[in-house]
Amino acid sequence: MRKHLIVLSAVVLFGPLASAQQPEKPAEKTPAAKTSIPAEAAKLTNPVKATAASIAQARKTYGYDCAMCHGSDGDGKGDLAVDMKSKLLDYRDAAALKDKTDGELFYIIKNGMGEMPSEGERAKPDEIWNLVIYVRSFAKKEAAAKPKPGAP
Repeated sequence: MRKHLIVLSAVVLFGPLASAQQPEKPAEKTPAAKTSIPAEAAKLTNPVKATAASIAQARKTYGYDCAMCHGSDGDGKGDLAVDMKSKLLDYRDAAALKDKTDGELFYIIKNGMGEMPSEGERAKPDEIWNLVIYVRSFAKKEAAAKPKPGAP
């Protein structure tokens, strides 16, 4: 939250100076994130096996790139999502991703979808596959934390 305030303050203070110094350019269109996943992408299976090191790296990447919207525990209530009033899936609920293949999740992370920007070429394929494993792990953690029926 503090970072958002610092960035917003910098924009408010220095934005008018930057625009006064630069000649006006026509607005560039940012390509919209895709809204459908190609069938061949959905059929992809995750070729990566999770290791302690790969999960640690995925956790770090998620913390930098995903948690601001999806929440640090995958609840879909990160600061930016709340500020934007975005309704995101709660990955802790196993039903949230049960109808998504690993290939679909890979495609969404790599290419973006809706309001979500793409990871694009910033991440290698194995890093994205590890993020898929990490995102799916939120539901497993939640299931393990719930007491079994009839348990004390």
